[in-house]
Order: sequence, then structure tokens, then C-alpha cells
Amino acid sequence: MTHSKHPPKPVRPDADTARFRQGWQQLNAIDGAAGAQVIASLQDIAPDLARYVIEFPFGDIYSRPGLDLKSREIATIAALTALGNAQPQLKVHLQAALNVGCSRAEIIEVVIQMAVYAGFPAALNGMTAVKEVFAEQH
Repeated sequence: MTHSKHPPKPVRPDADTARFRQGWQQLNAIDGAAGAQVIASLQDIAPDLARYVIEFPFGDIYSRPGLDLKSREIATIAALTALGNAQPQLKVHLQAALNVGCSRAEIIEVVIQMAVYAGFPAALNGMTAVKEVFAEQH
């Protein structure tokens, strides 16, 4: 996993805050290169959205003390699977879950659990994403 040591240049000088830096650190720890690629893909079209992604979910929410990163990724996988229309984001967070210590078995169980609450189509589509992410790891 490749981590970018330096955050992207903020859109405005006032965007380079402790919140931004903390968000960048969390994004790197959780998503690694995949997170950096998402941010880079937004820089030329919506740099403010890239900054929001760094500051709010990672600077504010993922940095809260109430849950560890593994629990946060389990919740995220469940939510993205249940949505059923967020396959690219699900794949990023499946990899993130592995990065923060989730086992393959735990990930599979989370997706199976979503068959009860989100339906079989959502669980089946989620499992397809799981299979693809696991295959990329060998």
C-alpha cells in the first residue's frame, strides 16, 4: 500500500487547517493509495469536494474517539452494501477494512448480514465487490 506523505495543496490557503491535516492523516491511515487517488481525481474538477472529503468524514468523523477504525469500517461496509449503488466506494472501503484489521471472514459476514436488512440483490452485489477486492490481493 502506498501512502502519500503530503496532503494535496488546499484550494484556499485557509483550508490548510489542523482539521485538514488530521483528515489527511486519517485518510492515509485508512485508505492509503486508494484514498489519495480519489482526492487526486477530484482536484481538476472539484477541488472543494476533495477538501470536504478530507475535512468532514476523515478530519471530523473518523477522528472521533467513540469507535475504533475497524468498527467504523464495518459500519461503512454495511451502509455502502445496503445502499446498493456505491460499488466504487464499497471497494475502497473493503480495502480500508482490510487495512485496519478486519478479516476476510468478518467482511463476508457483514455483507451476508445485509441480505436481511437491505435485501438479497444488495448483498449479492456487495459480495461481487468483495470477491473483486479479495482477488486483487491475490
